[in-house]
Amino acid sequence: MSDFTADKIARAYLMRVAEPPAPALATFVSQHGPIEAAERVKRGACPQPVLAEVTGRLDGDRAAHDLEQAAAGGTRLVTPEDTEWPAGPLSDLAGVQASGFPAMAPPLGLWVRGPARLNEAAERAISIVGSRASTGYGEYHASEFAYDLAGHGISIVAGASYGIDGSAHRGALHANGTTVAVLGCAIDQIYPAGHAHLLRSIAASGALVSEYSPGTVPGIRRFAARSRIVAALTAGTVVVEAGRHSGTRETVSAAEILGRTLMAMPGPVSSALSYGCHALIGSGDATLVASVDDILHTTGLGEPSTTT
Repeated sequence: MSDFTADKIARAYLMRVAEPPAPALATFVSQHGPIEAAERVKRGACPQPVLAEVTGRLDGDRAAHDLEQAAAGGTRLVTPEDTEWPAGPLSDLAGVQASGFPAMAPPLGLWVRGPARLNEAAERAISIVGSRASTGYGEYHASEFAYDLAGHGISIVAGASYGIDGSAHRGALHANGTTVAVLGCAIDQIYPAGHAHLLRSIAASGALVSEYSPGTVPGIRRFAARSRIVAALTAGTVVVEAGRHSGTRETVSAAEILGRTLMAMPGPVSSALSYGCHALIGSGDATLVASVDDILHTTGLGEPSTTT
């Protein structure tokens, strides 16, 4: 028999029975606590909006199995009852949800693999995002930004996707800094497959993070949902490259709703992958940043260097 707490078992159960974000369930848990909420969900004794989110997924209680399977693979479940929970950053999600943004509902818990503690990583963190079909120009600067920011003790948060995300993670790793990858699938799913080595490297020194129970496969909706966590865990988001219809719009939108600092790096006027960045800068939604000093100054996470 496992030694998992009742709170943790209850949250593991609730995390499997509803597809995140689950605003009605999140509110229900905040009102009744995870143990009572789980018992009521099992009995169907909960409001209709909650039932609508869990209907079709009540296929047995797999909480203990999920926790044991995760632990066997070096993954832990971090919940609001734990000291590792980044309470400040993630409480902002509950605040904006209550203000009329249900898709910003906070996660019920986070599966984590790696030595980095989430609460500490989120104290000084910046997300670097951008196009999957990136250019060498974008990849170089994403890596350099991440490398130099890591040297200032700042954690780099991204989604482990191809392109800009991967370059940002690698830059932080090369600086022996902390990098956090928020996934759109379970941690036991190696996705994207071409980043298998990168994901192992992040897990060895930083953290892989997911709100999805073991075995959950990648999905477009899940990539969009994880963007709110990427934005919430950081003081600001830097968009390095983004096309006209870039998927980075999900993270950009989340950062704006949360009131996080939004920054964008300019690029060649001839590059379609700089269109999104230029649009954000031109509209005034994002601050133009062209160096790590710009990022430090804009976010207030450090003073610009005085070297010449």
